[in-house]
Amino acid sequence: MIAPTALFALDTLLTDEEREIRTTVRKVCDREIRPHVAGWFDSGELPARELARALGEVGVLGMHLEGYGCAGLGAVAYGLACLELEAADSGLRSLVSVQGSLAMYAIWQYGSEEQKQEWLPAMAAGERIGCFGLTEPDFGSDPGGMRTTAKREGGDWVLNGTKMWITNGSVADVAVVWARTDEGIRGFLVPAGTPGFTAHDIKRKVSLRASVTSELVLDGVRLPDAAVLPGARGLSGPLGCLNEARFGIVFGAMGAALDCLETAIAYAGDREVFARPLTSYQLTQEKLADMALELGKGLLLAVHLGRLKEAGTLTPEQVSAGKLNNVREALEIARTCRTLLGASGITLEYPVIRHAVNLESVLTYEGTSEIHTLVLGKALTGIPAFH
Repeated sequence: MIAPTALFALDTLLTDEEREIRTTVRKVCDREIRPHVAGWFDSGELPARELARALGEVGVLGMHLEGYGCAGLGAVAYGLACLELEAADSGLRSLVSVQGSLAMYAIWQYGSEEQKQEWLPAMAAGERIGCFGLTEPDFGSDPGGMRTTAKREGGDWVLNGTKMWITNGSVADVAVVWARTDEGIRGFLVPAGTPGFTAHDIKRKVSLRASVTSELVLDGVRLPDAAVLPGARGLSGPLGCLNEARFGIVFGAMGAALDCLETAIAYAGDREVFARPLTSYQLTQEKLADMALELGKGLLLAVHLGRLKEAGTLTPEQVSAGKLNNVREALEIARTCRTLLGASGITLEYPVIRHAVNLESVLTYEGTSEIHTLVLGKALTGIPAFH
């Protein structure tokens, strides 16, 4: 028997440092997350602050950013960290992705030096948590239609509106909020506790239960001019952040798929059906072989996109291709693995059904599968078919 990734000799494509980072994050997941995550999922709770500090101690938060306490590591190293985190649970990768690739990246890329100094070192250490307020109740795939507004009043800005499906929302120390202004769409840093700013957790989720998901309400929130992200004007600001987060999903989804496949192989090897191991049947081996092929192809695509990102040549369309393919295939792998576990596959004694329902959310957020399909369609034909 060999590991599924060994079929593609994946480790030969990685540096020693990248393999060490993967091992370090895996150890953190084994110690801090795996023993508890089924319980967190079951109860719909997550000790986000404790986990943020633990992840900050090993340099995972904002690890692909330079300076301000960030590790400044390469795209593939960051992707492998996302893979290991999502192999534990999509909610944990979401916490890290929103912290580093959305909130921290927005400040790092578009913020003033004062904003960077104030927030980034503490966020990299996990001492402060950020969230990213773009999506609204009626505007997900079409963020340009947002209704949240920011209007000048003297030297201040006053924000009004609602943001929805915001990861880390109620535990965040700062929210990066995007609003419509007379100057176009602008980004604002809204500290927790600002009068008029509230966050309410969204309950009764069936997916991403080990994750904090919130509604943000801004009711006459008054901010100084220093709260504006000076380097972001228009939709290119938030979309640039989303492209960073989508890249992590390309790797992360494969982590969920790998955990499902390894679980299914181990379970089917121990499970006897008609006095023979389930793995001895041709139909089982066909399922395992097909899943290993899709997993391997997805991992090779992820590493390739990572190298393009490190070279500075990665395009948004290529990220869309990676996100569309890898999440779609990871979801199919999770569903097929569930069949191999039979009735055991629907319990939280095994991670498969948890990964499967989490991936239903991953399929939707950071651009739905339909939107990424249309991004590729536009790239191939030159014709936008969004409207």
